[in-house]
Amino acid sequence: MRILMIVCCFSCVLPATTRGEEAVVEVLIGNRLPEEGGQAEPPMSPLTSPFGVDFDSQGNMIIVELEGGRVHRFDTDGVLHKIAGDGSRTYSGDGGPAAAATFNAMHNVAIAKSDDIYIADSWNNCIRKIDAGTGIITTFAGTGESGFSGDGGPATEATFTYVMCITFSPDERYLDIADINNHRIRRIDMATNIVTTIAGNGEKGVPSDGALAIESPLVDPRAVTSDTNGNVYVLERGGHALRMVTPDGRIHTIAGTGEKGFRDGPALQAMLGAPKHLCRGEEGTLIIADDQNHAIRQYDPQSQTVTTLLGQGHGDPDIRLKNPHGVTFANNRLYISDMGHDRILTLE
Repeated sequence: MRILMIVCCFSCVLPATTRGEEAVVEVLIGNRLPEEGGQAEPPMSPLTSPFGVDFDSQGNMIIVELEGGRVHRFDTDGVLHKIAGDGSRTYSGDGGPAAAATFNAMHNVAIAKSDDIYIADSWNNCIRKIDAGTGIITTFAGTGESGFSGDGGPATEATFTYVMCITFSPDERYLDIADINNHRIRRIDMATNIVTTIAGNGEKGVPSDGALAIESPLVDPRAVTSDTNGNVYVLERGGHALRMVTPDGRIHTIAGTGEKGFRDGPALQAMLGAPKHLCRGEEGTLIIADDQNHAIRQYDPQSQTVTTLLGQGHGDPDIRLKNPHGVTFANNRLYISDMGHDRILTLE
């Protein structure tokens, strides 16, 4: 598919409590809605439920769809290409060209410095890899069967139950995995391909602050990322909370009361609404796609506060997010997968 997209640019001033400077919201792929000042009859978006994006070394954006079942490349010249998937919810293509592969409910994508593409093929309970040099797709982790096994062994022999999020550590030494229905955060050592569990004991529950992470329950770990200090951040959808695993293996809740709601302010008093994804932002901040609040939130570890960057009248007050599912900070911009509106936005 080759579709030339027109990028619409809209200026807005974000509140001083969020960004403190003028910002720009762009509808990169898709359309600005009529109630946002867009076209009365906007053309249909070429995307169907985009869930996650990441970038290769050339600046091209890779997009994965949940409902659409396709992987796209959005080139720097503004052309969209389908590179994998046919829309079916199946599991095929390993050992052949990615263009012939199929997936089942992809939730996000992570691109290595080598430009190899790693995909959370969620309902297929595995991680797929597209080799940058050959274009061949393989299963990098998981057997395709649902279960929990394989810690201490090779990733290809391990089993997972719904791989919801995969994220490289900043040094790319590890690939972290939100194994949601196993109530665990697991990690693949990229040098050895060995799988371990770094948080969660398999039980569903709220962890006690300061407890050993691998001995603690988790509610439903939906997303994971880490920082250069070795902290691992776990976002819980039904737990309505952000947690942190420190380098000594202890887990702490750092944002959210555990109750669903919408409230900014001191992080442990702030309220989230079924948050779905997070990423590292500027200066150690964490950006959260707050699905049921239809908003993008920011956690600042220095002030230990939560603020709203976009949605709920913040940022550009005209923007109406609908179930935002993916956030990626790259190129000094925040990229937002506005899933319910089949579009990709940027905030600068």
